[in-house]
Amino acid sequence: MKKFLLILTTLFIVGAIGYLFFYPYDYLVTIEAKANAGTINQTIKLWDSTLDSTKLTSDLDLRHLDQSLSFNDSTHIYSWEISEENDSVSKIKIFAKDSQNSLMNKILVPFTDTDFEKRTIRTLSDFNENLHNHLKRIRVKVVGEDEIDSTYYAYVSVKSSQFDKAKGMMRNFPLLDPYLVNNGAELKGKPFIEITKWDRKKDSIEYNFGYPVIQSDSLPNHPDLQYGFRKKSKALKAIYNGNYITSDRAWYALLDYAKKHHIDVTGLPIEIFYNNPNLGGDELNWKAEVYMPLSE
Repeated sequence: MKKFLLILTTLFIVGAIGYLFFYPYDYLVTIEAKANAGTINQTIKLWDSTLDSTKLTSDLDLRHLDQSLSFNDSTHIYSWEISEENDSVSKIKIFAKDSQNSLMNKILVPFTDTDFEKRTIRTLSDFNENLHNHLKRIRVKVVGEDEIDSTYYAYVSVKSSQFDKAKGMMRNFPLLDPYLVNNGAELKGKPFIEITKWDRKKDSIEYNFGYPVIQSDSLPNHPDLQYGFRKKSKALKAIYNGNYITSDRAWYALLDYAKKHHIDVTGLPIEIFYNNPNLGGDELNWKAEVYMPLSE
């Protein structure tokens, strides 16, 4: 019996020392969401941009982020880890630490509700509400393999962050419509963008914002306007409903689908827009067809 108690005491002491001095975080919060890692990653970054005195880094991949939040009396460190539970649900673990008071928090958290614990729960509850409100305002349905039609088109080249994609479209829309129509061009189809570069670590993109037109010898000239031809090609297709600012949620859904089904894709999506955001209305009724071309 004495030997058993000695072993038990030793294990307790070793465990306590490990918890107090070697376990890297003070508190763990777990959230579940019906979303893929890309959507959650982008929502974390957008939420972070609304906070004061924060720094967010994502050097590994979509599933890992480190966040530093400065409060009046301390700096809290959140380490975000996103994992897939099943095809529709992801689990988000946030390992939280108070960089100035870590040891005291570890001592007190198991026995009382500390200010650090209360602030962490309050802060992450705000994120959780933001995430689930966002998910209510979008829909993404992956259709599967399809084809994107060939077309001749007029376009403007744009560089921006992913989040500012729609701003770049709005800024250049007058050059495509009504400029083209007012100068003799005949439109033939819906406006679209084709991503030509996508830096997923920096969330930056380069894209052509275009409008299909009837090819002719009298198309208008403009220093910012170019013309091109897109050939017919095979692609994965998704339907996105929601504000076009966040239509990149469909990009991540298509990348996930390609990975799960062992399909090689270019990673450079094409979006075709069916609604004019300037007319307003319920954003869930806005539709975009999103294609991820297959690698040749």
